[in-house]
Amino acid sequence: MESSIARVLDTALATRPNAPAIEAAAGIWSYAELDDQARRAAGALWSLGVRPGDRVAACLSNDLTIVAAFHGAQRIGAVWAGIGEALSESEQRHLYELCEPAVVLAGPRCRLTTPECVDSARWTQLIARAEAAPLVDPAIDAPAAIAFTSGTSGRPKAVVHSQRNLLLPGAALVATRGWGPDLRKGDSFPLTILNLMVLSTLLTAQAGGCAVIMDRRDVDGVAEWIATRRVTVWNGAPAQLFDLAHRPELELSSLREVWSGGSDTPDQLRAAFAAVHGVVPRATYGLTEAPTVVSIDPVDGAWRPGSSGRVLPQYDVAAYDDEGHRLPAGELGELRLCAAGNGPWAHRWRPLLGYWESGGLRPPESGPIATGDIGTVDDEGWLTVLDRKKLVIIRGGANVYPLEVERVIGAHPTVAKVAVCPVPDDRLGQRVAALVESAGETMDFQALTDACRTALAGYKVPEIWCRVDALPVNAMGKIDRTRLGELVDRHRGTGETR
Repeated sequence: MESSIARVLDTALATRPNAPAIEAAAGIWSYAELDDQARRAAGALWSLGVRPGDRVAACLSNDLTIVAAFHGAQRIGAVWAGIGEALSESEQRHLYELCEPAVVLAGPRCRLTTPECVDSARWTQLIARAEAAPLVDPAIDAPAAIAFTSGTSGRPKAVVHSQRNLLLPGAALVATRGWGPDLRKGDSFPLTILNLMVLSTLLTAQAGGCAVIMDRRDVDGVAEWIATRRVTVWNGAPAQLFDLAHRPELELSSLREVWSGGSDTPDQLRAAFAAVHGVVPRATYGLTEAPTVVSIDPVDGAWRPGSSGRVLPQYDVAAYDDEGHRLPAGELGELRLCAAGNGPWAHRWRPLLGYWESGGLRPPESGPIATGDIGTVDDEGWLTVLDRKKLVIIRGGANVYPLEVERVIGAHPTVAKVAVCPVPDDRLGQRVAALVESAGETMDFQALTDACRTALAGYKVPEIWCRVDALPVNAMGKIDRTRLGELVDRHRGTGETR
């Protein structure tokens, strides 16, 4: 893996040039065809004046074009950044202003109207007449791309990653999970999220397999893609798993692995999905600053209740106290990440290069990367997350972790989804509120309260309950916690609140 992204297709091109590399709504490209399209994209970007180190932003849908553009940008040493199509105009503009791109590849759902925007028609023309650009083969630790943090509890930050760290997750997963050319990995999350580009084309290229790029996220669309494209590994959000678990008639027999990430995956959801479709979903824990997957359930299907899998071999993850001291295995603290110090993957990982701010790179703080998550890692590497450090609810001086409460409520058969948040209180500082999506026609808040009282200390039991039609989520399926307080305010005083 001591090479650059510009060379990631080389092995497959030498051994299997006509094998499928990418399958998407617009068709299928072999490795030879993807290589040609990447070469054309590099030439088109070069003709627009993009040079090594310039940022190239893309606001494009999941299809062949975005994959070719990504590989093309890497071949001229540009720094890639994705801007989500589903974002509002102000959100798209904020990301644009953060990364300051030389070019924006603008699809039909791009709301930006800046001089740097290149629409689909113009891009098609540029690709058709593109001449070869100089091949820039960056150093392994040179900047490759920007990942935007999710911003579910604040404004996104622009995390700059190296060539090394974009290739390493795929290399480690391919090696440790035994994947090869028969891998057909399906992804329905937007490829404008950098983690998804890392886990699709960069991963499958290192296995010599095929990245299946889905353009639908609804239950019927996902199932159709899996069945018709014979997807073997699929990555979904817990909400998607929930929907699929309630549809036993769907054909998912090609799946060998199902991953669940983006938010907590209740144990009962894993069991329900396995009972219906015969595959136990593998829980994962990921981090934008890593980037992507940090821990995952083993390939043999083993899993532990409440955990998010075992830490991958390139990482060393442990809990730390508030003074920054590493805690013994199994103790609760803030999870922090650094490179593994021993084993075949020792010292392979490097910290993120920094954060892009005001036209320059701000290096990260020295030492292990603080995740902001509270959890434990036991002596066998099993990682368990209790909650986000900054989301802790402090009720009368006592800490309440929303995820701990959500797991209890989410286990009730009448609950489809739940989010717990604080509401201001003059006496206690904060009280605990729960917003619930119902799995049926009725919602018995007293039954939910009783379930919480059985499993939790009294101060952790929600005092305000709201039934909602849908919880707000972002593109990764994570709950947008910045909007929960507004939802509580809107529902208080109605018949759907207690």
